[in-house]
Amino acid sequence: MAESKAHRKAKRRAAGRSGETEKKISGGRRLDAATRYRATEVERSSSMKRLLAAARRLKDSRKRQKVLQVPQKNLLSAIKAMREVGASGTVKNMSGTRRRHVAKRKR
Repeated sequence: MAESKAHRKAKRRAAGRSGETEKKISGGRRLDAATRYRATEVERSSSMKRLLAAARRLKDSRKRQKVLQVPQKNLLSAIKAMREVGASGTVKNMSGTRRRHVAKRKR
């Protein structure tokens, strides 16, 4: 399925001037956007399955900063997905006005 214009725009904004979109990672997967230190996944779907997959890609990115960008109505679901996968990072809404840090799970 083709990407929406909004998804493409969010990826380009996340990558900025120095980053790149569709950065390859292990397992034949791709990150939506990556800069030197930050990995960004844009997930506009409300599906928990998709949110979990995006969180796994972030966890496997090996970047210092991990950002999962979702519509505001999906913020809580995205936080749950990050915790379930065990990824630490930031979950923010599409415009960037709301953000929540998700810490690593304590053992």
